[in-house]
Amino acid sequence: MKKVLFSLSIFICAFSSAQTFKYPFQNPKLPVEKRIENLLELLTVDEKIGMMMDQSKAVPRLEIPAYGWWNEALHGVARAGTATVFPQAIGMAATWDVAEHLKTFEMISDEARAKYNKYFDESNKTGRYEGLTFWTPNINIFRDPRWGRGQETYGEDPFLTSVLGVAAVKGLQGNDSKYFKTHACAKHFAVHSGPEWNRHSYNAEISKRDLYETYLPAFKALVLEGNVREVMCAYNAFDGQPCCANNTLLTEILRGKWNYNGMVVSDCWALADFYQKQYHGTHPDEKSTAADALKHSTDLECGDTYNNLNKSLASGLITEKDLDVSMRRILKGWFELGMLDPKSSVHWNAIPYSVVDSDEHKKQALTMAQKSIVLMKNEKNVLPLNKNIKKIAVVGPNADDGLMQLGNYNGTPSSIVTILDGIKAKLPNSEIIYEKGTEVADPSSKSSLYQNFISQKNGEKGMKVEFFNNIEFKGKSANISVNKSGINYNSFGGTQLAPNVGRENTSAIISGIFKSTYTGDVILSPSTSDVYTLFVDGKEIATRKGPDARHPSEFSVKMEKGKEYNIELRHSQKGKYVSITFDVYRKDPVNFVAVKEKVKDADVIIFAGGLSPSLEGEEMLVNAEGFKGGDKTSIDLPKVQRDLLAELRKTGKPVVFVLCTGSSLGLEQDEKNYDALLNAWYGGQSGGTAVADVLAGDYNPSGKLPLTFYKNLAQLDNNLSKTSKHQGFENYDMVGRTYRYMTEKPLYAFGHGLSYSKFNYGDAKLNKNTISTTENLTITIPVKNTSKRDGEEVVEVYVKRNKDASAPVKTLRAFERVFIKAGETKNVELTVSNDSFKFYDEKVDDLASKTGNYTIFYGGTSDESGLKSIPLKVN
Repeated sequence: MKKVLFSLSIFICAFSSAQTFKYPFQNPKLPVEKRIENLLELLTVDEKIGMMMDQSKAVPRLEIPAYGWWNEALHGVARAGTATVFPQAIGMAATWDVAEHLKTFEMISDEARAKYNKYFDESNKTGRYEGLTFWTPNINIFRDPRWGRGQETYGEDPFLTSVLGVAAVKGLQGNDSKYFKTHACAKHFAVHSGPEWNRHSYNAEISKRDLYETYLPAFKALVLEGNVREVMCAYNAFDGQPCCANNTLLTEILRGKWNYNGMVVSDCWALADFYQKQYHGTHPDEKSTAADALKHSTDLECGDTYNNLNKSLASGLITEKDLDVSMRRILKGWFELGMLDPKSSVHWNAIPYSVVDSDEHKKQALTMAQKSIVLMKNEKNVLPLNKNIKKIAVVGPNADDGLMQLGNYNGTPSSIVTILDGIKAKLPNSEIIYEKGTEVADPSSKSSLYQNFISQKNGEKGMKVEFFNNIEFKGKSANISVNKSGINYNSFGGTQLAPNVGRENTSAIISGIFKSTYTGDVILSPSTSDVYTLFVDGKEIATRKGPDARHPSEFSVKMEKGKEYNIELRHSQKGKYVSITFDVYRKDPVNFVAVKEKVKDADVIIFAGGLSPSLEGEEMLVNAEGFKGGDKTSIDLPKVQRDLLAELRKTGKPVVFVLCTGSSLGLEQDEKNYDALLNAWYGGQSGGTAVADVLAGDYNPSGKLPLTFYKNLAQLDNNLSKTSKHQGFENYDMVGRTYRYMTEKPLYAFGHGLSYSKFNYGDAKLNKNTISTTENLTITIPVKNTSKRDGEEVVEVYVKRNKDASAPVKTLRAFERVFIKAGETKNVELTVSNDSFKFYDEKVDDLASKTGNYTIFYGGTSDESGLKSIPLKVN
């Protein structure tokens, strides 16, 4: 038997070595560089250009499939069907847990590979949101709480952002010596953090010190430590040049000083801003734009301006050699991901689809949600709640909103536990009273009117839904039904919209007769993933022209009581992912007194409020007071919630504010109206369970703030740099911003977070009181849990350069999350890198080591009143 097996193994080896390939680039045993050069020789100019955009065109004669480069995995695989949804990035930053962050992204990349394998096996190609190249993480600095996309970042600190960003990259890209698991992407390079409304025309101007000490460190870390394989250039301009054709950022720093050899990809349709006069308007036309971006090493475009590279060539603006420089980096991506190799040769391809939404991943989503929660205030130890509590009132717009918990750039979980769900499950013996009370920012309450529809004259209750297996509403209907409960269809989980309806390239006509029960405004609210038109009595009142179009979510129509109206929503979808919802409702003023009366007998009131990704996010059309374009113009809690909180306070009962948000709020004026403040961020699919675990004391909170909570907007704006030509939110100078440059005491400091345990910091010891600029520093900090409860503490170390007025007040340079049993003392040893003593130096136009006297701060917050200090000399 052994002889037979031995002979068989010889045969297999001989067969493998004798395996022939039509072209050398197809041979996975050849060096990657040789494969790239062979493929470059074979490709025509048109074929090269076709592969330089996110929707990469197939080259059938060379067996190269079509490929979609654009994919997202901010906190779980996004926009590609069912996936585990972890807390929003800002929430994961609040965990300050590098090991768990890495583990989370290893799980995300497992789901990513499994999905790619499935999609490619089904069609021998991949479309948008189906590939292995993920435009994650967002490592921009959250410099101003008004930025709507700050929720996608790891907060305001360059060091915390760097450490978590590198962990995300390593988790996504894997640790294989030959093949990357997926590609990660550092975005948006580099001076980019709002406003959303003018990002296509804004020109950022900052000092070199701010550039090198604040805006670049995280990108540098991802390039040099994380080996990130893609970098995305931003929409805005920097020093007069659009970021995707910027000498300083791309040529001098990224490709020059850092010697980056990976791909640069443009933000989506950012190149179109170059030649449009209402935006940057820095270039005369498409061909000059394409040429300039290419010469500045933007290799791959998300968009279609690179379709003009043939014109750039014909005009002599570029040569084919210029194309080849970028193509080498693009093709390297194909080979290092194994996308042109036999499937069996890439071990990542063996990851089974069963990992998607697996029990292990669901458990991790809960773990990260628990760790992300920050207990910001707990007067009179209101929390944890007594589990024998008789009556609990749960109030607020975020209490039963699962979609809010998903944040933005999110996937679709198989289930969501809302805060209300979590409390009911955790405390089954308590009476739970639920009152939504108000919308997030709308000073009125919504009452659904869907029940007023009939499908047709003398028809059934509900709306008629007619699907077609084409995008033109033509031919025989694929499915006709009447939906009595409400319009909510989606195929993101890979399911059909309805029996006999295809999974892509469909259209639908949703219609009904609406009979108004009152005279006044009726709100029609359609939402679809592609193109739609809304008609009332045959008149078009709203249209959306594409998947990336920004549009209002509500349309008000004046109607008369007793009158009937023909409503029709026409939807068409070119891709395979379809989402169609349609709501109809009335708005009435919030009756605060009525809400108070309903909950006044409760033993405790849980108010779940804050913000929502429907208000803050990327380039949105939002009409609510205090919001603009996805950003905030005010950092106050929306007025309707402030008023409701004040009314709830009049009950005299303890009020616990569960804050759901992607950014910090100026809550000073509201502090008197709640006893405890629990920041739950956008907690992902298990956010509600995590909140209930903390409220009930089954999980001891341990999260820390990754950003500053200012008292109010005036506290921020009054301290900003006065030298910038831009004011307020548009001022990119760091003076007066974040804990690093703020001299006043905020409402809640960066790094702040309470626990049900109590920790006492002893006197730390340095391994040396004087070090050289090339040495790392070791600090040992004794931390004692003085309570009767086990808990986790995040030990934080900050560095201050003395007698340097332009240096930060202090900067985070080391941290570690540690578990400490009740009564136990742990000696926590942390390393402060010698890079911590580098600051901008004009002579070298970069960071350089600075000798002199320093102060090392340590504790569980950045607030100096809660820190201890020890001097250090650097020679």
